[in-house]
Formats: sequence, structure tokens, C-alpha cells
Amino acid sequence: MTFERPLLLLTLLVVPLALGLYVLAERRRMRYAIRFTNLDVLAGVVGGRYRRRFVPLALFLLALAALCVGMARPQHTTLVPRDRATVILVIDVSRSMESKDVKPSRIGAATAAVRTFLDRVPDRLQIGLIAFAGDPAVAAPPTTNHGLVRKALDTIEWFPSFGGTAIGDALAAAVKLGQQAVSGASGNLASAATAAPNTPTRGLVSILFLSDGAQTRGDLEPLQGADLAKQAGIPVYTVALGTPNGTLDFGNGGGSPGPDPFGGRRVPVPPDPATLKAIADRTGGEFYAAQSARSLQAAYTKLGSRLGRKPGKSEITYGFLAGAAFLLVAAGLLSALWSPRLP
Repeated sequence: MTFERPLLLLTLLVVPLALGLYVLAERRRMRYAIRFTNLDVLAGVVGGRYRRRFVPLALFLLALAALCVGMARPQHTTLVPRDRATVILVIDVSRSMESKDVKPSRIGAATAAVRTFLDRVPDRLQIGLIAFAGDPAVAAPPTTNHGLVRKALDTIEWFPSFGGTAIGDALAAAVKLGQQAVSGASGNLASAATAAPNTPTRGLVSILFLSDGAQTRGDLEPLQGADLAKQAGIPVYTVALGTPNGTLDFGNGGGSPGPDPFGGRRVPVPPDPATLKAIADRTGGEFYAAQSARSLQAAYTKLGSRLGRKPGKSEITYGFLAGAAFLLVAAGLLSALWSPRLP
């Protein structure tokens, strides 16, 4: 905890001063105490009351100390919204995301987790959404209108899911989209895979990348895409979704265009946590392994509380003032309750 006006902490000296004045007044009052010949009886009558008479005094002194600390404008370090910050959400929509090893399905759990993420982030944070399988596509450009992102999530399952998984190209597209958000420019992401980062992001852009499989196609390898993000100063937070034993039934009306090369077989679709962890490590982000909807929700909830924010100071003066008011009321009530009354 820090203080905006630390010199005002010197006002805490009034606490020992008030205590000293009280002790002095008590000694002066004792000089005029009425003599009572039977001291044992007197001690039995007033012993308990004598001890509890100091409780209101202690509460009053605590209230005085809280007021003094409040005058110094106490602050604590917390995460505050960062102006003009942007988060690019990248979601794998390839066929393997239809696997049901994560309930209700991988893609269903992913969209639910993103909605939780949107509930946690600051309202003024820009959010962009990219869906990718064989090629990346912008589902929602970076915007502070999070309602538009939610609408895009409602249709993300209908994006083309065939053609493999192009992790490197998706990373490059996310880097380009984040740079455009910072510079205010617009452009075509078709050349993003080969474009070199040319716009510094100054720590204003983060990428949240979710995939459930290994790279199977694309112009760039995953770590090449990670290098583009690193050069642009963009951390990538990766989530590996799915269990090692995840499978998907291909064929039998599975919906893939043309002849089914798998002949209706059950195909294993395990995630590739090693690659996603390497991406996070190389770019200064963090890696999360999500093998259930609950763990996926936990990861997105945590990131929603952090991304788009920066360390800052938040004033907590009102907490001390409220505490002082409560202590003063308690001291007054106890003093009135326990004060001597004439029969």
C-alpha cells in the first residue's frame, strides 16, 4: 500500500496524544474519588465494568487512526483498464473441434468460454475475432462493441472447417489485425502470412489463441508465426483444447465435401500442447491446457481479468473512512450502553 500524501501520516501522532490526555484525565479524576472502606466489595462490584470501560476508548482511537490514514489518500496496486488496448481472439474451427471429448463439444465449450471472457474484460477494450482452419478469416474486426463479437460467435461454427489447421498463418493474420487496430489502418489479411511486422504495438495488443490440434497446412510454420508476434511485441496466450484420447467420427453424413477419405472411421484428434506452449514461451505469453469445459472456463476467466489491463494504483480512502465511521458508531453505542446509571 502506498500513499498519495504520505506527510499527512504524521497526523497519527494525535492518537498517542489523545491516549495521553485520557490517562491524565483519569489520574486527575481518581484524586477526587469517593472513599469506600470495604475495598474487596468495591472490587467485586466494579471489576468487570472497569475493564470494559476501555473498549469504547480503544474503538475511538482505532477510528481516529483510520481517519488519519484516510487523510493520506491510501492506494493499492491493482490492474486498471489500459487505454486503446486490443485483444485478438483466434479460434480453431477445423473439423476436429466437433469432437465431444469436451462437453458439449470442443467448439461449443470454446464459444462459451469466449462469452465468459467478454463478461470479464473492460468495456473499452477492443476485441477482434479470427476463425481459422485451412485459412484464417476475420469473424469480427477489433471493436469496443462486444455485442458484435457475441453475434459473430453465434455463427463461428459455420465458418469453413475443412482444409486442415494452419496455425502459423492464423498467428500472422492475428498479428496483422492487431497492428491495424493500433495504427488505425485497414488492409487485406491475404498477405499477412508473408508480411513483416512494421507497426510497433507498444504493448497494446495481445493474442488469445485456441487450437485443438497440430499444424497440417499453411505457408508459415507455427513458430514462424510466433516469431512475427515476437517481433511486433505481441504476447500470445495459447490454449490447447481437448484430451489425448479425443476422437472424431468421419463419414456417415459427417458433412465434409466430396468423397470421404476416411471411409466412416473413427479418427484420433489429440491436441498439440507442445507446439502451443512453445508459441507462448517464445512470445512472452502463457500456455493453458484445457481438457474439460470447466478448465477452459477457468483459463478464459483468468485471462479476461488480466488482458487489456495494466498495473496501476487505485485509491482506497473510502474504505478507511467507512471503517472509521463504523468504529465511531460502535464506540458511541457501547459507551452509552455501559455508562453508569442512577437507580
